[in-house]
Amino acid sequence: MLDPKLLQTLRTFDTPTICNALEIVAPERRATGFTVRPLVCPFPDLPPIVGFAKTATIRATHAHELTGPKARDQRINYYEYMASSPTPGICVIQDLDGGDIGFGAFWGEVQSTVHKALGLQGVVTDGCIRDIPQWAPGFQALAGSIAPSHAHVHLASFGQEVRVAGMLVRSGDLIHADRHGAVVIPEAVAAKIPAACDLLARKEAVILDMARKPGFTVAKLREAFSQQDDIH
Repeated sequence: MLDPKLLQTLRTFDTPTICNALEIVAPERRATGFTVRPLVCPFPDLPPIVGFAKTATIRATHAHELTGPKARDQRINYYEYMASSPTPGICVIQDLDGGDIGFGAFWGEVQSTVHKALGLQGVVTDGCIRDIPQWAPGFQALAGSIAPSHAHVHLASFGQEVRVAGMLVRSGDLIHADRHGAVVIPEAVAAKIPAACDLLARKEAVILDMARKPGFTVAKLREAFSQQDDIH
């Protein structure tokens, strides 16, 4: 388990900054491990969320293969998994409907309220969501689309590897997400992220401070680049 203080620190950075830091501490992940397609964020002012992936897949274009007690048991097992360790959790749910992805909404007022009550921080899905005004306050959402109906939406599986907006996620992966998208943070390098973010901020400050002053020129930009080389 990671130190809760580290998770709290990671929440102070936005997701693009986390991606930049990963380029320093895990350069082999420069082109993998993050969402690469746009997702709708209806609550862009919420702070970043950090937690452990709880994965699932859904379908909506046809009725559930399970009925009655079997369908209910699957749903209860799913909620038990969502509430299980490690915590805090973030739902990462792949819609399997292919060309009809987003046909029906698994997420709305009820699911956001239930998952929040179970201790989860938000959802990242390529499926659709609905009930935006009634959504559980403070529960973050990144979704493929917004749509009105749940159609035949049902769970297909949970706890397995999923791919959402190009991001491959395994159950238990450490996820960082905000209005920009989401990224998987390898736990082996998670503790190195804050120092890398600090280094990036100090390097960027040289250019930003210079560019915001009157009389900025390419010559001053060259000077700023030179100063960056001395920051470690």
